[in-house]
Amino acid sequence: MRVDFLTAFAFSCLVGTPAVANDVVTYHNSQTRAGAYKVPDLTTKAAATMAPDTGFNATVSGSVYAQPLYWHPQGQPGELIVATENNVVYALNAQTGAAIWHTALPAAVPLSDLACGDINPEGITGTPAIDPGTGTLYFDALTYTNNTVAQKIYAMSLADGSVLSGWPLDVTSLLTGRNISFSSRNQGERSAVLLLHGKLYVVYGGRYGDCQPYNGTVAEFDPASKTLAGVWQTRAGGGGIWAQGGIASDGGSLFVTTGNTFTSGTYGDGESVERLKPGLARLSADKDFYAPANWLTLDNEDADLGGTEALPVDVATSGGATTPSVIAFGKDGNAYLLNRAKLGGIGGKATIVQVSNTRIVTAPAVYATAKGDMVAFTNASPVGCSGAGIMMIKLAPHASSPISVAWCAAYSGDGSPIITTTDGTANPIVWVVGAEGDGELHGFDAKTGKVLFDGTGTTMTGTRHFSTILATEKHLYVPADNKIYAFAFKHG
Repeated sequence: MRVDFLTAFAFSCLVGTPAVANDVVTYHNSQTRAGAYKVPDLTTKAAATMAPDTGFNATVSGSVYAQPLYWHPQGQPGELIVATENNVVYALNAQTGAAIWHTALPAAVPLSDLACGDINPEGITGTPAIDPGTGTLYFDALTYTNNTVAQKIYAMSLADGSVLSGWPLDVTSLLTGRNISFSSRNQGERSAVLLLHGKLYVVYGGRYGDCQPYNGTVAEFDPASKTLAGVWQTRAGGGGIWAQGGIASDGGSLFVTTGNTFTSGTYGDGESVERLKPGLARLSADKDFYAPANWLTLDNEDADLGGTEALPVDVATSGGATTPSVIAFGKDGNAYLLNRAKLGGIGGKATIVQVSNTRIVTAPAVYATAKGDMVAFTNASPVGCSGAGIMMIKLAPHASSPISVAWCAAYSGDGSPIITTTDGTANPIVWVVGAEGDGELHGFDAKTGKVLFDGTGTTMTGTRHFSTILATEKHLYVPADNKIYAFAFKHG
């Protein structure tokens, strides 16, 4: 059973289709960061029965920005794996919320000991990843020992929460040992880590307030040898990689988006979509990166193209085929759709559509259909439809543009949506939490935007901006300050 599931999961990660809700081992349930889940009994009718699970009670120590993961050890109850800003990692019984084990790591860093930021304290922010073959959890933690601030990479056994021998790895030491500039005090890590083909990828940006120096950085680690296997870094200062999904993959290439750089006019890898390969050697051809022609204006206005991760998507053509593409959204309110085989370089060919009058900074989710993908994202001021809060766009053939608005719906918050279906296509539902807004859980028909669940009775406290939802076969889970909320629906 475990081998069959791993095979199915690996395939789903490559093509971006959701695996049946079982183990959830990475951010948004896929290396593509699609945010798609199969929940066989969660129909559009069942959505209306969603309610807090009164039999679940889970308390944790610290704010939770990372998405919880779901781990189902053979012969054991399902477990939620939760990492907090207090640098505590938990395995919780997924049915009751009771702690199975918890591990406290070295202390998180108080905000007063950082030059800037908006998380206090700062510990584990980016979503970890599970290697299901070995039952190992990998993540980055910002630690504070003897007044020393350090980004460290941990490997932890999911059997008992113990840190594995030879870990953690000190990121600053490994990078500076290669004469690569890296300051843990300035380099923030709030993006999900990624496991791909046996390598671990961790990305870094700055912190809220842009205290310098820092660079957009991608680090590749080899868990087998516990070594740094490759590094890519923006040539100019800044250019942070800070979207929640961080780094995405179509199974072969890796994609990241970068933010504003600090430059007088010489391009240095900011405001870009970058395609990388394992090993992270710098690729200089135009086909391997894209930056809009007005990249310097975006720099000067702090209007990062890198508001969201670059998601691999497929755009259907009029002939019935699909074009492998990648989409990203910026703080300038634009959607950027690119051919992922030919990104185009500076000012290269791209479909750029203004879809918002304000910034877009929360992770999208993808609903794959035979007629092209649909992408849902939080949008406080949509262009092209009414109903501020959340928007769904279609990626399909059109006389003027492959991007068109499907619907908008009213909602208050800064959560990152997910999409559930019963079989990969049927009963598609967009779920989103009103993080730092109304604090409620919301459900919308992914095809029409019709409200399926209006949040009644689900008000939560302490949900943090960019918060996303974990879906399993029986529950939806929402992380918050010192607590995990669970919601159940009527089956059958």
